[in-house]
Amino acid sequence: MSSVLHCPPFEFSGKYYHVSENGGECVRQSSFFEGKPVLNQGVGYAVILGFGAFFAVFTSFLVWLEKRYVGSRHTSEWFNTAGRNVKTGLIASVIVSQWTWAATILQSSNVAWEYGVSGPFWYASGATIQVLLFGVMAIEIKRKAPHAHTVCEIVKARWGTSAHIVFLFFCFMTNIIVTAMLLLGGSAVVNALTGVNIYAASFLIPLGVIVYTLAGGLKATFLASYIHSVIVHIVLVIFVYLVYTASSELGSPSVVYNRLLQVSSKSRICQDPISHHGQSCGPVSGNHKGSYLTMLSSGGLVFGIINIVGNFGTVFVDNGYWVSAIAARPSSTHKGYLLGGLVWFAVPFSLATALGLGALALDLPINESEAGRGLVPPATAVALMGKGGSILLLTMLFMAVTSAGSSELIAVSSLCTYDIYRTYINPNASGKKILNVSRGAILGFGCFMGFLAGILNKAGVSLGWMYLAMGVLIGSAVLPIAFMLLWRKANAIGAILGTIFGCVLGIITWLSVTQIEYGRINLDTTGRNAPMLAGNLVSILTGGAVHAICSMLWPQNYDWSTTKQITVVEKEKTDLPTEEFKEEKLIKAKAWIVKWGVCFTVLIVILWPILSLPAGEFSKGYFYLWAVIAIAWGTIGSAVIIILPIKESWETIQNIIVGMFTNDRLMEDNHAGNTRSRDNLSALEDSEQQAYSLHA
Repeated sequence: MSSVLHCPPFEFSGKYYHVSENGGECVRQSSFFEGKPVLNQGVGYAVILGFGAFFAVFTSFLVWLEKRYVGSRHTSEWFNTAGRNVKTGLIASVIVSQWTWAATILQSSNVAWEYGVSGPFWYASGATIQVLLFGVMAIEIKRKAPHAHTVCEIVKARWGTSAHIVFLFFCFMTNIIVTAMLLLGGSAVVNALTGVNIYAASFLIPLGVIVYTLAGGLKATFLASYIHSVIVHIVLVIFVYLVYTASSELGSPSVVYNRLLQVSSKSRICQDPISHHGQSCGPVSGNHKGSYLTMLSSGGLVFGIINIVGNFGTVFVDNGYWVSAIAARPSSTHKGYLLGGLVWFAVPFSLATALGLGALALDLPINESEAGRGLVPPATAVALMGKGGSILLLTMLFMAVTSAGSSELIAVSSLCTYDIYRTYINPNASGKKILNVSRGAILGFGCFMGFLAGILNKAGVSLGWMYLAMGVLIGSAVLPIAFMLLWRKANAIGAILGTIFGCVLGIITWLSVTQIEYGRINLDTTGRNAPMLAGNLVSILTGGAVHAICSMLWPQNYDWSTTKQITVVEKEKTDLPTEEFKEEKLIKAKAWIVKWGVCFTVLIVILWPILSLPAGEFSKGYFYLWAVIAIAWGTIGSAVIIILPIKESWETIQNIIVGMFTNDRLMEDNHAGNTRSRDNLSALEDSEQQAYSLHA
């Protein structure tokens, strides 16, 4: 007669989790978030509505101060381009902010929980190189389309109406996918930590963003993004130091290392993709010795490839990055993108190396379904700090969701305004009409995304699934868009065919591999690595190959003349020196970003992982070094992104502070200055416009 295995309840942080027998082992079947949420609903609504209202008022106030004491003219051009005069530090901060999605915080820790140390690395490196390389595109915009407002404006100027409509569709799809991921991740964490209804959270999170974006346009978005970046990086540093230096549960790389060794040899709960039943999983499948402490991880590598392909789509096909490049001053563009990419690397790498590996080291009762919804970081935060940790994580997540969301609102608004309204409805629209259309588009898209997020939540679509699928859906447009500014032979028919066929073949491949591998097609099976990898690769490679072949057979031999003829709606006064726009200076900037962008790409995607492979399963000393790099990168990156924008804008800040205390006198001086300016406005505008167009 066989004996019955006794499985006592598992206790963690004052809570007990049911443990049952499965295959001769005791397996935890319960969820870390089972039962009453850590925080009450009042806290959840206070964060969503309170922070939203605060940023709506505060950023609108900052924009008003700039208008009153610096003299910014709030025209439609200023609303959508921020005057094309944004400096390096703020551009870098904006890049970090708009690239820090809910997925950056949540999905990076999910892959750490799933694959170990390789997960955060491949998330960070696989999504950094796109920003580094996009710096090349940013310089090319200044050279070849200096007055453009959106990427699709450039497409129409070069390739005509048919290509314009195709790429407009893909740009809108990118913005919808990114915003959906923001709201899916944000609503899931708010619901898990506070119990706020997940559908209510989907609608309420965008509210504050809509208000301050409506009030101040792109500049308000940039100012809010800086403040959000500051908060995100402060919380990041707190969590990293907590896990590796201060926590009583962990507190050092040595303790984390020892715990990870123990967990690697134990069973944990997974969920079978077909049956949905909890099952016991042994050491990590596909990892060297089944260890979490190795870069020899087939799962991590496959995720890295999917990550690289998908994120090329969400950078190169996201109009938000083109808008940021357009807003930057020429001398700041390339440096801002390089610095932004390197600083952003710390967010998923340092944070997930702390919170993702921390969840494993603590052996928290998290199942695969929860991890896919992005609940690994909040579980670690709650386990280490209780309510304080959950509030910090909730605040950090809200900052990430709203800052990236504001960028998406401006991206969609610009497309609706310049590529639909000004192009097909009212080509002679005045600045005032364009401003009204921009604000209407922001309001409409914000409301639409609340509805869409509710539908996706109802359908059971998770953040992790959407993140992996994005490359299949939009990856085919990446290389055609890059060719548009980099290759004079690239033709319109190749761009159209490559983009459409690449997307269709990518989807067919994705679903076919799913059917072959698992015998059925649903959200669980389509979200697995093999189908996602196949679909992502086919999409991006087909798009590029078809376009390249067509262009070599029927080259366009384009001279960029029509892209340089894109016009502004209102002339904007600029204080930038003529040297900023000289062709030789822009070519020099392009050579600089190509050199450093390629160098850092090779370093973090090829050299770093190759050099870590001989280590096999990390020794304690090797892991200690790994943790120190994560801590240092997070700390230095945070300091740079907080201090540099203030340093560069210190003169403007001083002028505003002085103006606030000497208001009457300053306004009199401004009035006199404005009177003198109006007397010379005609001559000034002509000379400035000529300087701005010198390189055209």
